[in-house]
Amino acid sequence: MRVLVADAFPEHYLSDLRALDIEVHYDPNATAAELPEKIQGANILIVRSTKVDAKTISAGSGLAMILRAGAGYDTIDVVAASERGIFVANCPGKNAVAVAELTFGMILALDRRIVDNTTDLRAGQWNKKEYSKAAGLKGRTLGVLGLGSIGCAVIERARAFEMNVLAWSRSLTGWRADDLKVGYCRTPEELADRADIVSVHLAQTKETKGMFGEAFFSKMKRGATFINTSRGGLHDEAALVKAMKDRGLRVGLDVFADEPAGGTGEFSAEILKLPGFVGTHHIGASTDQSQDAIAEEAVRICREFLATGRPPNVVNIEVRAPARSELVVRHFDKVGVLAQVLGIVRNHGINVADMSNTIFQGQKAAVASIRIASDPPAELLQEIAALKELVISVEAKRLT
Repeated sequence: MRVLVADAFPEHYLSDLRALDIEVHYDPNATAAELPEKIQGANILIVRSTKVDAKTISAGSGLAMILRAGAGYDTIDVVAASERGIFVANCPGKNAVAVAELTFGMILALDRRIVDNTTDLRAGQWNKKEYSKAAGLKGRTLGVLGLGSIGCAVIERARAFEMNVLAWSRSLTGWRADDLKVGYCRTPEELADRADIVSVHLAQTKETKGMFGEAFFSKMKRGATFINTSRGGLHDEAALVKAMKDRGLRVGLDVFADEPAGGTGEFSAEILKLPGFVGTHHIGASTDQSQDAIAEEAVRICREFLATGRPPNVVNIEVRAPARSELVVRHFDKVGVLAQVLGIVRNHGINVADMSNTIFQGQKAAVASIRIASDPPAELLQEIAALKELVISVEAKRLT
């Protein structure tokens, strides 16, 4: 088994990967353009920010798993991986504290105008009269969009600042909002209308891309604050610039739609030059604590994959396989049993959607659960049952 680590990875955890008795090739400076060549011979690819496109996936003839050392996986062509039967896994929740800390760093920086203060001081300007103006956070209302591990970490920290908190997510109910001790908003627009500060903590999907545009920003209070530490594609930057100019919105961004793919590069945008803006270089998860936690989880995922053939945290498994019936075959644990059973299913022109095989203590018998795309004809069951020396019993269950 060969692993290619194509991004920065803590040295201690590289040693832990090698301790799994696998060959580890460490290439932290690999670029997306170089990956199709470098991926050859690798079975597992571990990346952080390096993009993994369809060309790379196609070139990896032995590739079995792509592991994103982080939570978001929009830099990986998941569709191309799924088409080739390659697992895509991630490390959710391990960067939550780091992102929540940066979120509050931005909120404080905007409220107290820390960046502007520093810029004037470096220019030799003293302006206490101007910079003494700030609203403060106590008693103000923070609206959190998204209640994954990061959103919940932000809520926890907001309580320490004695803020009122509103929340929205697709899965949020009034009951859960009560449990979290947050105000329940039925729509993002309702949250925008009620909050002084809006903080986005959603994954970027086809449903959420461009979710925050002119209609959303028009609902926000004049002079309110908008924070996005999730993904740049969630907000419409042109609409955000317009809202800053027309409605005095203050904005903190760690992510941008057109940010450079690598660690360095030229970057310019109108929003960077507007008053009331603070920005960072997509560093939300970049603390030593966060990277250690992510690396530890990456090692765990590899260990389980090697042991079981199926990694945890897989993001591209069909939630409900297209199965209509399940064959339950109790059989003797002998060579070739499942091959013969599956051959019978194939001869009847029925596709297998999913299957598992459980061996009992003593290794004398096992039970196979075979989910198939259509109801099996009686002849199929009879043919399987006729394997007297191999099969103990067979039954079909209709799936609802």
